[in-house]
Amino acid sequence: MGITNSNKELSTERIDCGGSFQVRPSLTAAPDIVTNPTDIVLILDRSGSMAGNALANLKNGAKAFIDMIDEATDGSQDGQIGAGSRIAIVSFADTATANTQLITSVSDLKTVVDSLTARGSTNHADAFAKASELLTPPSTNARVMVMFTDGQTTAGPPPSPIAAAARATGVVIYAIGLSGNTGVDSAVLEDWASKPASAYVAITPDDAELEELFKDLARNIANPGATNIVVTDTVSPCFRITSVAMPTKGTTSLLDANTVQWQIDELGVTQSEGAALEFTVQHIGPCSGTAEVNESISYYDAEGNIVSFPSPELEVDCDIIVLPEICPEPVELIIDGCEDTLEFDAGDLGMESLGRIVQLSVTLQNVCPNRRVALAAILTEVDNQGLEHKRGMKTMLIPSHAMQTCRDVTVRCIKFVLPESLDVSGTAGSICNTRNFKARFIANYIDNDFECCNTVL
Repeated sequence: MGITNSNKELSTERIDCGGSFQVRPSLTAAPDIVTNPTDIVLILDRSGSMAGNALANLKNGAKAFIDMIDEATDGSQDGQIGAGSRIAIVSFADTATANTQLITSVSDLKTVVDSLTARGSTNHADAFAKASELLTPPSTNARVMVMFTDGQTTAGPPPSPIAAAARATGVVIYAIGLSGNTGVDSAVLEDWASKPASAYVAITPDDAELEELFKDLARNIANPGATNIVVTDTVSPCFRITSVAMPTKGTTSLLDANTVQWQIDELGVTQSEGAALEFTVQHIGPCSGTAEVNESISYYDAEGNIVSFPSPELEVDCDIIVLPEICPEPVELIIDGCEDTLEFDAGDLGMESLGRIVQLSVTLQNVCPNRRVALAAILTEVDNQGLEHKRGMKTMLIPSHAMQTCRDVTVRCIKFVLPESLDVSGTAGSICNTRNFKARFIANYIDNDFECCNTVL
């Protein structure tokens, strides 16, 4: 069956600035269907919500699946599933029906698929029960259920115990969900499917994608297990890898602070099996807000399986940043062709940037919600005798934040303009000397809940 699933998950949906989290790539593989004959039951939802395009696309997907298994088992689409494998159809609405037994005739299977009509409610329990009856030994074939549904259970008993009982006997369960109609509960599909759920569950909001989902599943079932696997995972420059745990299968090496390589000699060659890796990543900036963890992730194996991994995101919650001063807007200037000279009227510009510009930033710690802060920045220059000379003071209002707890607030881009003629640090009359300054900051809340007795504010 080759690589039947690949996934990449994060241990959390958000971290604080500089925080750490775990990244968990995983793979699942199974043997070739030719050397590992398989009995497959397609369990197809024909409830009322499937009426229209959804049912038409489901039929196309199921028939494409049957054709691909036909070709994989004997090398051609000759109308007969070979190498000892078989397929059955179970459809369900208010109740479930075993539309066929486990058979090899492609035309019989397609005729049943084409005859399905949509009506009624959704009885998943009876569907699993009918499929389990078809997969009861004495057959020594591997056993697979493919459950497709577009809605939640509306009839019959809870299906989870019946699915669990099937898995306990060695049945592999895939769950395909269509969320665009009555809504599929992903947690329920994950409960029914084999573990890890990330390897055996696929959900799409668009019924037009169903044919491709069934084709992907058929490819996975038909391909052989994988050997000489190499996964190279590089995280974004916003992060660095701090530690790598021992994988459940294979070995790892840290190529640099952002790249881990995972190697597996063989996976799923003799039986269906999964492998997982976990490594710890720390945020180092400068990104904040919604951040993509992947820079890139590549996969290779000797069988040529094509494998893709998702690119998970998380929320990086950094300090609140306030920019009290706005940089001036630029004036556009265009030079056409080769010109010896150019005259350009830039308009009226204020004389704001004579000499050097010193730009300061400061972080106010533990600023509580809904309270404005008055901030003063005082700058002095120090001469060769250690005496300080006043160079400016700025006061500004820092707006309140609405976070649930007290947070650090970073105030950036506090600018002072320092003419060279005021230089007391170096040699008088020269420019670009080293100049020594001291910066002081004073801050206090403006808003508070204090009131003097008998005073109305």
